[in-house]
Amino acid sequence: MRKRTKKKSGGRIAVLLVLICAVIAVVTIQEIKAGSDSAKTGQSANESPGQNENAAAGSSDSTTTGEPVQSGTDEPTKTGQEEPPADDQQPADANQTPAKPPVSDSTNDDDSIVVVAQPESVTALINKHFALPEDYEPADLVYPDVPFTFSEKIEKRKIRQVAADALVQLFAGAKEDGVPLAGVSAYRSYSRQKTLFDNYVREDGLEKARTYSAVPGTSEHQTGLAIDVTGKDGKCAASDCFAGTPEAKWLAEHADEYGFIIRYPEGKEDITGYKYEPWHIRYVGKEIAKVVASEDLTLEQYMDKYGDGAVLVTGQ
Repeated sequence: MRKRTKKKSGGRIAVLLVLICAVIAVVTIQEIKAGSDSAKTGQSANESPGQNENAAAGSSDSTTTGEPVQSGTDEPTKTGQEEPPADDQQPADANQTPAKPPVSDSTNDDDSIVVVAQPESVTALINKHFALPEDYEPADLVYPDVPFTFSEKIEKRKIRQVAADALVQLFAGAKEDGVPLAGVSAYRSYSRQKTLFDNYVREDGLEKARTYSAVPGTSEHQTGLAIDVTGKDGKCAASDCFAGTPEAKWLAEHADEYGFIIRYPEGKEDITGYKYEPWHIRYVGKEIAKVVASEDLTLEQYMDKYGDGAVLVTGQ
């Protein structure tokens, strides 16, 4: 009886061992399969499901779908979208050539310059807002019979006939009063004014240059009715030191008697646009000159008060 029991017990143990081996085999096969699947997806043991999907999506967005990129750059904006242009700003076009600004924008306070229709008028108002035609040259330019600080018969010695006649009388009157004068610069063409103005801008900058020099086309010298004068010795010619000299005082007191005005008087800079120039006289005719002098006006103020304020004025 004891031998039979021992045999049965040994069979049971064998069955258990077989079952255990089978279980181990199944577990091993599942682990191998799981490791194979993980290798295929590139997923490590520490990654949670979906991490590789996000990484793949991130690399695909920059190459396939692409994020909007700002014009002229290779990098996207911080928001991932193009910034909307400001109200006064247009989207940049890398192939578009920037438009050149109007000449008046770089040389004048605004772009409201008007070219006068009657540049030959003796009372034509020429300033920073009213200009002469670029090709305008008075037809009656002459060499006045008065002394200049130079001897050559060149362009700046010329002046219009009507002004030349009055200038001769003015010089004679000054000499009689013991204050002999000399001319410095009269007529100046558009091209000559451009050369001078450009030189002043290079030397002092645009803003400062415009306080004492005219933009080409807006210079009174081009009218042939204006002239810069100084003392016979030529000292302080067209310079600040001319102010206060006997010659400057004489001109301020007597120029209107001959039809001339001090075109850029002291204290009127905000009206004329230029600093005080006691040497710069302009012919407008005796009638207007007397009113301007007696009422302490500029030519601009005279036109506003007695004219219609327009540029198209005539008469002497």
